[in-house]
This record gives sequence, structure tokens and C-alpha cells, in this order.
Amino acid sequence: MVTVSGRHRMRTSLRGAGAAAAATLLIVVAGSWFGYKQLAGPSCSGRIQLSVAAAPEIAPAVKGAADQWVAKGAAVGDTCIAVNVASSEPVDVAAAVASKHGATLAGVGQASGTAVTPDVWVPDSSTWLLRLKNGGATAFAPANGASIARSPVVVAMPEPVASRIGWPDTKLTWTALLEKVTAGKSPLKAGIVEPTQDAAGLSGLLSLAAAASSTGRSTEAAQEAMIGALRALATNRSSIRQDLLARFPRSSDPTAIANGLGAAALSEEDVIAYNQTKPPIPLAALYLDPSPMPLDYPFAVLPGIEPAKASAAKVLFELLTTPGFRNRLATQALRSPDGNWGDGFKAPQGAPSPAGGGAKVPSTGQGGVAGLDPAAIAKATTTWSVATQSGRMLAVIDVSGSMKAKVPSARGASREQVTVEAASQGLNLFDDSWAIGLWTFSTELVGTQDWRPVVPIRPLSSNRGALQRGLAGIKPSSGDTGLFDTILAAYQEVQKEWEPGKVNSVVLFTDGTNDDKHGLTQAKLLAELQKVKDEEQPVQVIIIGIGNDVDRKELKSITDVTGGSPFVTADPTKIGEIFLQAIALRPPAPR
Repeated sequence: MVTVSGRHRMRTSLRGAGAAAAATLLIVVAGSWFGYKQLAGPSCSGRIQLSVAAAPEIAPAVKGAADQWVAKGAAVGDTCIAVNVASSEPVDVAAAVASKHGATLAGVGQASGTAVTPDVWVPDSSTWLLRLKNGGATAFAPANGASIARSPVVVAMPEPVASRIGWPDTKLTWTALLEKVTAGKSPLKAGIVEPTQDAAGLSGLLSLAAAASSTGRSTEAAQEAMIGALRALATNRSSIRQDLLARFPRSSDPTAIANGLGAAALSEEDVIAYNQTKPPIPLAALYLDPSPMPLDYPFAVLPGIEPAKASAAKVLFELLTTPGFRNRLATQALRSPDGNWGDGFKAPQGAPSPAGGGAKVPSTGQGGVAGLDPAAIAKATTTWSVATQSGRMLAVIDVSGSMKAKVPSARGASREQVTVEAASQGLNLFDDSWAIGLWTFSTELVGTQDWRPVVPIRPLSSNRGALQRGLAGIKPSSGDTGLFDTILAAYQEVQKEWEPGKVNSVVLFTDGTNDDKHGLTQAKLLAELQKVKDEEQPVQVIIIGIGNDVDRKELKSITDVTGGSPFVTADPTKIGEIFLQAIALRPPAPR
């Protein structure tokens, strides 16, 4: 017996499917096991149930193949197999897997308390597997991972909008799209599904980032172009595809077209499904150069399943790579892994097909993750999270004498210079809704006080220039590291005007351990923090340790009390990446 359950994203309404089942990852219909026992008969010496969580658009095809297998007597040896296929949003399964393996993914919330990880997972993209691995799930090593389907990522545009830029005769590039999105006058109104939660959105974001960095501009100009694109996309971002699709014009009236969404990175399958509903304004699917990373639907056997289930999963995978399965995919507007399509596939105008002599749909490599760049994915997701969220933060920078040390990998710049540069670049990503202040610390900077307030915590709309000047004026002292006294004072400073709806945090950069002989001890600091913290008004403490002299255990003892995390790097040139990662991984703000 095979069951399909879970949400069907926009496809519930677009394809006229029935009401979606409860939003748990795996639901076994009551009585299904009894029914299966009747089907299997007495010849089975053993019975197992294989649970499969598949992305909503491919779940019906997987279900159909599994149904057929079970009807013919699914078995491995003398063990009979039942298959439970759940239609599950990839972000939901990713949250459950991350929770199980101790990983943290930027922009992905907590797993549902009822979520159960499956035996086999078919998400829409191998990027989910890579993000889990690089998000801290070091023991996460799913088997197989080969693609069973494909859907190119396209830029969806209302046909009248696409026609104005030359579609279908003119091939648009990502560089040209970036220019249209960030144009000063009459920019193209573009949107995106949250790229930290949606693989097609992430693919489009990666392509825009690559376009921004390949324009031949300076690093500063490329970053400015990228930030402009992020802010433009964020204005029309959605958490689910159905909501984004609803923003496309629903009338041929010129005003409706002008006010509606003009472009969004979606899958080819999304466009086909949308147009099947016969909307007043159909969407054109633009296949941009260079081709973005497609959705590749990896067949991932999750670690820890028993051998009999692993054997059953192997047989199921073989069924999903047959010519007949390609035709099942075609009914769901999906291609086979090589980019070809089966009988009944209705390709959008201009769609490339290897079978038709068109350009080959790009591959991510056998096993999915082989052709992906984990650094680019991490940078894109963290940059997006930082540039599109809001917060209230006190940045505290170490100016002790050890910060004068040269960094060989930074062309001889000092630790102080590298740290200030990272903070300055990060500042450019924050929009005016952020409130940020700046302190420095060492020992006895102001009389016997270890810290010096430089800029008070105020909205960037009025504070940005002061912060830039404050950062530019930072110089290392000849003092030691008054870490403990500074952390307590910074924590209390952020508490003073705590703001609801934002993550209130202290972000402290240091290259050493506390060595203020006249200040707080570690035990006294922890006791004081425990005394002053307020669960109703939490203040996150993020500590970024630089170099080999940092004691991560010492830093973690502090963040265990306050909430937050320590981030330590032996290479000071990595501070910028870590700073963005630290901000992106902060928990959601309390309300």
C-alpha cells in the first residue's frame, strides 16, 4: 500500500488537486498496514515499511511507480515491502533532519514537534543535502543522491513584459537582468521566494550574485550592485511560491501589468503548472545565459536505516530510473535527469531539449552535490539573510596590543585592520531599519574602564555616517584584553533600550582570552549574567574569536548563559565570512 500526504504548495490549487493532508512529514493512513498484510499474503517471511518524503511536484510520480511495484508484489528476497510516500516540502524535511543531526541552516526555522525524518528523501535540489552537511551535520552522509528528475530554473515573466525585452527572439543574460532590476528609473519589478527556503529562489540568487561579480567592476561596485539587487528582490519576496505567483498580473489592463510582478526565478515546472490554469496573462519562461543551477531531485537514502530498508530503497531507485518513469514525470511537467522529457510533456516556448537538438540542460553532476559550490551557496544564503532582516546590535571590537599583529594572508595588514574592514563591509549590507552602535575595548581605556563607547545604538538611517567614521578611527592600544568586564557592560547596554520584534544582540570581536587581573573572574561574570538576563527580553551574545590564542571553551561558557554562539577562526581573513554567518544564524526575534 502506498499513501501520499502533505502540502502540495501552489500545486494544490493549480492542478485542481484535493485538499492537502495534514502538514506532518509522514502520515501512515489508519489501517494501511492491515490492508498491506492482506495484499502481501502468507508467503512473506518478513514485512517492512519504507517511508519516502518527496517534494510535492514529484510525489505523484514516485507514488505511481511505488504503487505499481507493490501491486506486483514488492519484495526483497522473502521480505515483502510496503511503501509510504509523503508529499513534503523540502524545507520542512530539512528542518527535521537538521534538528536530528545538530545542524543550523540560515533562514530555516525549527522543525515541527511532530516531524519525523523519512528513510528516503527526494527533495527538489541537492543544495539541501549540501547545506545540511555544511551547516554542521558532519555525520550526515546520505547514500545514493543521484538525480531522478530535473526542472530547469527559469525567469518567469508575464508575456507582455517578456515581449517588451525581445522574447522569444532575444536571449536574455543574467547581467542584463541585473541591470534591469537595479535600474534607477522604472526598474523591472522582480520578486523571489525566500532563497533560504526555496531551491529555485536560491538558484536565481546565485546567478544574480555571479552576474554582479563578473561585470568587471571593482569589488565595492560589485557588492553595491548585489546589495541593490537583494533589496529590490526583498521588496517582493514571499515565503511560498503560491503567494509569489499571486502577485503576477491577473488582468490584461496596462495598469495591472505595470503594477504586477514583472519577473521571478521559478522552476520550469512552476511556469507550466501556472499556465495550465489558463490565467488571463500567461507566463513566459526565459532560459537565461548562463544557465542557472537546475532542480535535480536527488534520491537520498538517509543514514541510519536498517539493511532491509536500504535494499528496498535500492530497488525503488531502479524503478525510478526506467523509461516508464520518464513518462510519469512528464505528466507532472518534469524532465528526466538528462534533460529530455517523456510523452505528454508540454514544453514552454523556447525550452531547450537535448532530444530536439537544443542546449543541454546543465548538470550538477552524478550524486547531485558534485557540481555545486558550497562556498557560493553559503555566501548567498548568509548575505541574503543579513541584507533582508532587521536587528539591533552593539558591535564591540578588541583594540588590545595583540591586535597589532600582522596577518600574512592579508598582505601584511594587522588583525585590527582586517577586523575593521570586515565590520565595514558588513555595515554596507545592513539596511536603514537596523539600529547599530560601536564600542572598542582593551584594558583601562577610559580611566580604569576597559571599554570605550564610540557610537551609540541608533537607527542606521541617522547613524551610518557616524559608524563609518568611528570604524575608520579605530587603532590598537598597548593594553591587554579586558574581555569579561566589557561583555557584562555591553550586555547591560543592549538591555537598556531593548526593542521588541528585533534580535537584540552584542557582537564582539576578540583575538585573545581575558587577561584583566583587576576585573571580573569568569565565575563572577557568569553569575552576573545569570542575574541580569531576562527571558522575556533576551540579548544574544555572538563572539567572534580571531587567531590561535582564543579559548573557545571560555567563550562558549558565556554564550551558554546568554544565548548566542562563539565563532572561532585561526585565519583572520575569514572574519568577514564568519561575521555574516553569525548574523544570519541568529534565532528569530521574539514578539
